[in-house]
Parts: sequence; structure tokens; C-alpha cells
Amino acid sequence: MATSLSVESGTKASEPIRVNDGVLRMAVIGYGYWGPNIVRNFHGQDKSRVVAVCDKSSKSLDRVRHAFPDVRTTNDCKELLTSPDIDAVAVVTPVWTHFELAKTALENGKHVFVEKPFTCTTAQAEELIELADRKKLKIMVDHTFLFTGAVRRIKEFIDNGTLGELYYYDSMRVNLGLFQHDVNVLWDLAPHDLSIMDYLIKEKPEAVVATGERHLNGVADIAFMTLYYPNNMIGHINVNWLSPVKVRTTLIGGEKKMLVWNDLEADEKLKIYDKGVQMNGDGVYDLLVSYRSGDMWAPRVEQVEALKMEAAYFVDCVMNDKTPFNDGVAGLHVVRMLEAADQSLQQKGKIIQL
Repeated sequence: MATSLSVESGTKASEPIRVNDGVLRMAVIGYGYWGPNIVRNFHGQDKSRVVAVCDKSSKSLDRVRHAFPDVRTTNDCKELLTSPDIDAVAVVTPVWTHFELAKTALENGKHVFVEKPFTCTTAQAEELIELADRKKLKIMVDHTFLFTGAVRRIKEFIDNGTLGELYYYDSMRVNLGLFQHDVNVLWDLAPHDLSIMDYLIKEKPEAVVATGERHLNGVADIAFMTLYYPNNMIGHINVNWLSPVKVRTTLIGGEKKMLVWNDLEADEKLKIYDKGVQMNGDGVYDLLVSYRSGDMWAPRVEQVEALKMEAAYFVDCVMNDKTPFNDGVAGLHVVRMLEAADQSLQQKGKIIQL
């Protein structure tokens, strides 16, 4: 749940707080849907401890005290954002609160872990990135899928040339609910695929087209987003809160091989098909299409809790002064694509240059 925004933007510069005894002291703001997972994973690390949780709901704080009796609770986020006993803050609240909370944390010398999407606007993201850079602090955006065994294997296959030159990325991420009131379905579901595409694909998209419609609560609840890349690469995302079934399937087509990722599969999440098309001949009228249909194989995918790995990675980046690959800049890329998609959506699918 959202925490109260009764915080004052800090004006006094402060140095990054030094981590004591080799343990990163974390505060978590927001203990609604995702907050309990954040607390559990950071509290369970050898080199980090959650020392305090803030939420404006007394019921949520009761849940914290029951599950983690050693963790301090409060409904005043300013208390945590300015505390000298806290090294880093996890912001797990609605996106419209991210900027103010993250900015105040950074101004008070704290590293920041922010739920996706990073911010509401590119201007907000750029300001936080500049502030963190100036104060030598870390920002990590919670793009949890990047730490799954499936995405890490897909990156291997792309980087080592198994798939060849990429032709397309096509994702369907649909289910019935959960309806949001402060963001549309693109801002709710598309950040998953946008962060994955930004991580997997070396080139950056040049333009975006989005179409969709609203049916129930005033925001788009079904949307289709197309991203145009250099070299004829294309990305497509189908997101929907009104599907009768839950689908989490991604197709990645390459020059050499094609990959299917079904995230709902318990065992064979990835399947690679030795299938493709080749054109033979010189002139337009002499071209002959030949199809290649080879074997299918299901590579082993490491079964890990992605958020546990991500939490450990955040702690390592803070402790050892490393720049996370899912840093504020990565978060900015996603917000920029979402902003462009919103523009296109409002203009019934007008192409928006990035």
C-alpha cells in the first residue's frame, strides 16, 4: 500500500552512509502486495538486514510484526528516509510516489532499490540518476525477471549466436485482473517485457506504436505495443487484464533458430527450434523459399528465486561499488518507452520516434 507522502525534500547535502559491520541496513517503504517478498529476501541475506518497514496501513504493520518481530515498524516514512541508522531504502509503493521518496532517500545519503516502473516521467528518472551520480549512490530498479534462470539462458543464446541475427520478439502477457486505478495496463505489465528486451537486445528501439482500449475503470485495460529496431528487428507486446486465461509466452525468432519461452511451464520453460526460412536466388522473380525443420530441444533452466538473487546483487553492488545492469539508466529506458507508448495510445496508434 502507498505510504504517506508527508516528507520534506531534503536540502542539506549528506555523504553516503557507511555500511557498518559488513551488513547493509535496509528500510522498506510499502508492505502491500510485493513488499512482503522484498522484506523476506533482503532480511534473509547474510550481508543485509531489514531494520524497519513503513506503511500507512496499521493492518499491514501488524503483518510485519507477526512475520518479523525483530523489525521496527512505523507509518512515518520521513523517519526512515532521514535516519542515520539506515544505509539503503527499498521503495515498494505506487509509481506516482517513487520520485519523491527516492529523491528524499538519495538526498539523505541512502542507496535506493525502486519497484518498477522507475518513475512516472523521463524527467523524474533523469533527475534521480543525476542526483545519485553526484552523491555516489546506487539506484537499482526492481526488474526481477532479469534474474530468472530463463532470461539468463536466453541472453546466453543471443550473445553466443545460437539464435543468429534477431528478427522479432513477440510476447503475450495476459490474465484476468489485477485491475489498477493509477496506471494503465501498459504501465502495469509491459515493464516486464520492456526491461527484458532492453537487457537482451543490443540495439535500442527507434520508434513505438501502441493501440488499446479502456472498458471498465477509465484506463486502458488491453493494449498492443510495437517497437521498431534497426536492421528490421521488431518487438511486439500484448498486455491484457481482460483475458479469460493467464498466458506468459514469448517467441524470439532468429536467423538460425527460434525460441519459445513459456513462463508458466514448470519444467520445460524454454524450447529451441531448429527451424527457419531461407531465400535462394538473385532476382525478385527468381527467389525460392526453402524451409528448414530440424530438432527441438529444451535446455536446462536453473530453478532459482529471482528476487533472492536480485537482493544479493543489490547488496553486492553497494558493498563493492559496482554499477548494476538494472540501474537507473535501465529504468529510464523503460520509462521512455512507456511514455512514447502512452503518446501513441492517446493518438490511436500514431508512430512516436524515440
